[in-house]
Amino acid sequence: MKTKLIVLWMCFCVTIGFTQTDDEVLKAIYSTSLTNGKSYEWLDYLSNNIGGRLSGSTNAELAVQYTKAELEKLGLDKVWLQPVMVPKWVRGEKEMAYFETSGDMKRVNICALGGSIATPNGGVKAQVVEVASYEDLEALGEEKIKGKIVFINRALQPDLINTFEAYGGCSSERYRGAAEAAKYGAVGTIVRSLSSRQDDYPHTGSMSYGDLPVEQRIPSAAISTNDAVKLSEALKKDKNLEFFLEMSCQQFDDVESYNVIGEITGSEFPNEYMIVGGHLDSWDLGDGAHDDGAGVVQSMDVLRLLKESGIQPKRSIRVVLFMNEENGLRGGRKYAEVAEEKNEKHVFALESDSGGFTPRGFSFDCSEKMLTKIQSWKPLFKPYFIHFFEKGYSGADIRPLKNDDIVLAGLRPDSQRYFDHHHAANDTFEHVNKRELELGAATMTSLVFLMDKYGYPSIKSIKEIKD
Repeated sequence: MKTKLIVLWMCFCVTIGFTQTDDEVLKAIYSTSLTNGKSYEWLDYLSNNIGGRLSGSTNAELAVQYTKAELEKLGLDKVWLQPVMVPKWVRGEKEMAYFETSGDMKRVNICALGGSIATPNGGVKAQVVEVASYEDLEALGEEKIKGKIVFINRALQPDLINTFEAYGGCSSERYRGAAEAAKYGAVGTIVRSLSSRQDDYPHTGSMSYGDLPVEQRIPSAAISTNDAVKLSEALKKDKNLEFFLEMSCQQFDDVESYNVIGEITGSEFPNEYMIVGGHLDSWDLGDGAHDDGAGVVQSMDVLRLLKESGIQPKRSIRVVLFMNEENGLRGGRKYAEVAEEKNEKHVFALESDSGGFTPRGFSFDCSEKMLTKIQSWKPLFKPYFIHFFEKGYSGADIRPLKNDDIVLAGLRPDSQRYFDHHHAANDTFEHVNKRELELGAATMTSLVFLMDKYGYPSIKSIKEIKD
């Protein structure tokens, strides 16, 4: 009888919650990440053994196979590859450029923008016209642009504390600059690198010709911020200077690649899905350590940290390593397409694609009522100096999942140094701090734990907490 009473008392204790508090769970997650993390080790391999992972490349395929194998080692319930067709663009030989003024030739640092066509054999040489916006192009018109190289010299606004806002303010000139300049008869475009500091690194990035006919397309390259200043100063003294540009980049037919997916199946609501992810592809100039190797390995470590902490989620938690965010977003769209075809109910998605710097918090795309619920967890994050819980942009790869029910979120690290490395040859492993990276993984894991525990009673009850 006495034994039965003891057993009943123990069951009663468990029922009323004599278990770890949320504070204790988060402390265990952070401790495990900082003392026994895997994210830095994984990033080391991705960066230094594989390197840049441009969609359609051999390195991208190696990254798919490596991350799949590492996820399988974690003992997840499922690991699989999701096929997706991706563009294959190759940079070719190292680009060359210089400008001539007063009889002097000055070499400059450039790189082709992703998706650009090559220059004609032997390169292209022409006078330069400097602009800062599409309005400048329109004001100059065909008479002053035809036959010239357009130099788009628009710097990131330095007094914007949110560097992503500064980046967004001038990224359209990089993306559509060549297409717009070609309408006025330009023979090429040179775009100031979207970097927040002065250096000699040109920063690549995606560009598009839109529906411009192939025969009207012109080559487009980024120029380093230091050389952009030099070129602008030289133009003030000599408006007739000539610029030489040579690139051998090439676009091939689409090839098959994969999203890499791993899952812990939920104990109560296995058909409700929460995902964490980053994009496995990167540009080819560096090794993609910050963009987005950091997000990939942090997302992988979320599932490992949940298992290491003894947390059995109620909902199914997936890590999704998306392919082709940089020049097509094919992976994010494919994942959302398959989820819709299978009628999968996604309730939460978290993306890390802002670098491996010190985490500050999250931005959320959700209802005001849900945001209020999430903000009530801020005291749990206070010991870790996580304070930013605001409405805002989530992430490019998870955006295609958006509907009235899902909560989308983006990890927000300190952004002040991110665009020093973004899409450039110095986006390399040695610029990622181990502790900062592991703090980000722990912060993501903590939010996933709380969202699973408190975010939704079940998919049936979502309407109760929507506006």
